[in-house]
Amino acid sequence: MKISRPDKVFYPGEGLTKGDVVEHYRTVAPAMLPHLRGRPLTLRRYPDGIEAEGWFQKHPGEYFPSWLRTVRVPRRGGGTDEYVVCDDEDSLLYLAGQATVEFHVWLSTVDAPEKPDLLVLDLDPPEGTDVADLRTAARRIRDHYAEVGLAAYVQATGGRGFHVAAPLDATAATDVVLELSRALADRVAAADPDRLTTAQRKDQRGDRIFVDANRNGYAQTFVAPYSLRARPGAASATPLDWTELGKAEPDGWGPGKLRRRLARKDDPWRGMEKNAGSAEKAWEKFG
Repeated sequence: MKISRPDKVFYPGEGLTKGDVVEHYRTVAPAMLPHLRGRPLTLRRYPDGIEAEGWFQKHPGEYFPSWLRTVRVPRRGGGTDEYVVCDDEDSLLYLAGQATVEFHVWLSTVDAPEKPDLLVLDLDPPEGTDVADLRTAARRIRDHYAEVGLAAYVQATGGRGFHVAAPLDATAATDVVLELSRALADRVAAADPDRLTTAQRKDQRGDRIFVDANRNGYAQTFVAPYSLRARPGAASATPLDWTELGKAEPDGWGPGKLRRRLARKDDPWRGMEKNAGSAEKAWEKFG
């Protein structure tokens, strides 16, 4: 696939070009595509590189080729909205060639948009947070998931925090999953109120880590595994084994390090759907 202006610098601090960004997505495609396939996408595009203005694009551009899959998804309140769906490597590389630096996905699929198959809590720390506190918080979330029968998977976001995801069996409605995620976040924060909070307003959080359940709402997204982040350092969102968390940094995997990782290690989230839990049964165990 021909890419226009491949030598254009996208990450000035690292000297990475648009061509390097496309090559990153070519490298990660086998691991990344299972996490994109069948899900509505939101694209974060930076045509002039990450130090210039970028934007989130939820809906396909009129110039997108006819072969690129798009799907209309129901909109809360009536009507539908059109989204891009990335099911194959050609689509992924085309979108990267359109200056998509970040890929964000729904927690449900286009076939069942109101039945999430993922629940995600996001650890959002203030500046200066010790990474050891983030790791402890991630493990605390894992333990609370286990108490209600959910399997926990951790991801370094490529930014400042970690995501802790639980695969679901896609039988519960979005609003049920959202309420469950909020209840879990509240319970996690209540267990360590000096370091964790669910306060929505930043001025109420102080120096505590925000345990964010908001990504579980309808049409909300989280950064897809193996997506680059539009930040200095060019780190990617990277799924981890729990045994790796003790030495993991949220932004610890740049393109070179991630390429070497994938050459020797399978995706830790591969096959996570086999451990899908029930949101309704989790509620029953909540107590």
